[in-house]
Amino acid sequence: MFSSTNLAQRPIMTVTQLNRASNQLLSNHFLTVLVEGEISNTAQPSSGHLYFSLKDANAQVRCAMFKNQQRRQGVKPENGKQVIVTAQVSLYEPRGDYQLIVEAIEEAGDGVLRRAFDALKRQLSDEGLFDATHKQPLPALPDTIGIITS
Repeated sequence: MFSSTNLAQRPIMTVTQLNRASNQLLSNHFLTVLVEGEISNTAQPSSGHLYFSLKDANAQVRCAMFKNQQRRQGVKPENGKQVIVTAQVSLYEPRGDYQLIVEAIEEAGDGVLRRAFDALKRQLSDEGLFDATHKQPLPALPDTIGIITS
């Protein structure tokens, strides 16, 4: 497949060099983008920055909004909100993950996925599936414990 002469003729990059070059390509090609999606997985650590995912029915992308940008927004990002973000496409070089650096957020209403979830929840509630009569008591000591890791 690859001979040693072919490898010797091509430059070898470090992971850092590859991620840096990829970040430059993304940043130069996508100057500022408008992306519509539904907010999920919001997190705001003690740094004050806001991290969330923007998703549609088929895909999602991670987003970061720095503390100084949040102060300028009239919209508070919440899970289930359909929004349009103005953002820069960036690659977080230490992990090799691409993300959107959000500069502005505009509300576009409740997300389709959120509305579908709420409709299903209402339907199940109307059927009485959330009633206390259907709930089983938790055991004092569990028989089995499962651990799930990524």
